[in-house]
Amino acid sequence: MALIRRDRYDDWSLPKGKVESGERDLAAAVREVNEEIGAAVAVSRWLTQTEYRVGGAPKTVRFWAMRYLSGDFAASREVDDLAWVSPAEARERLSHDTDRSVLDAFTAEPVPESVVVLVRHAKAGKRSAWSGDDRLRPLDKAGRRQARGLIGFLSAFAPSRVVSADRVRCEHTVEPFAHAAGLDVEIDPAFSDEAYADDPDAAATRVLDVAKSASAVVISSQGSAVPGLVSRLAGVADASARKGSAWVLSLADGAAASADYYGKASR
Repeated sequence: MALIRRDRYDDWSLPKGKVESGERDLAAAVREVNEEIGAAVAVSRWLTQTEYRVGGAPKTVRFWAMRYLSGDFAASREVDDLAWVSPAEARERLSHDTDRSVLDAFTAEPVPESVVVLVRHAKAGKRSAWSGDDRLRPLDKAGRRQARGLIGFLSAFAPSRVVSADRVRCEHTVEPFAHAAGLDVEIDPAFSDEAYADDPDAAATRVLDVAKSASAVVISSQGSAVPGLVSRLAGVADASARKGSAWVLSLADGAAASADYYGKASR
């Protein structure tokens, strides 16, 4: 685990920082970690939220687990030292109980071996208003805006594969991110609503198979398959998903250790 030392506070703490105007929390977390320890990272699972007061004012900090990708630390005005330590050593070295509560949330689940971001396709108008083959129904104007809005969100997980159900609206939902990341969109019929309804076990097994191929993957699917897969793989009773939203599954030992819902993933 990465701990930082801040000379002005004379403490050891976890990397964190402030959200800039118009910035989303997840993007701020990735940016601040990069600025403080010089590391490019890949987000895995949501951890916890801490609340405390500083100078009489309330402060809320949201934490995610992240995987180091690359980069080197350089001391700065805010952070003068960095230590990579085991969780046990982190518990001893951390200066604040609030940071130890984050450590507790991290160690409560196994470290993810892979991450699957299950995206429900963006808005595509009403089915009744489309006279052609429903598999070819495209995103509408709002849906195209949602798809563009997913670029930053999906980038936080640093996926190396993008897979889509064989529906144009599913493919087009993740196409802007894939283009920005220099990836191809792979088409897999196993992730359509019809395929899931025909054989839910096969669809769930396919998710696990795809997850084994990379540290992080994106799968674009539909309104019945996404909730069904989350319920089947992670045991979430109510796994509803809005259009343009995402469920993030962190997998360890071939099973989902956690499932996090991002209802505004595409905004």
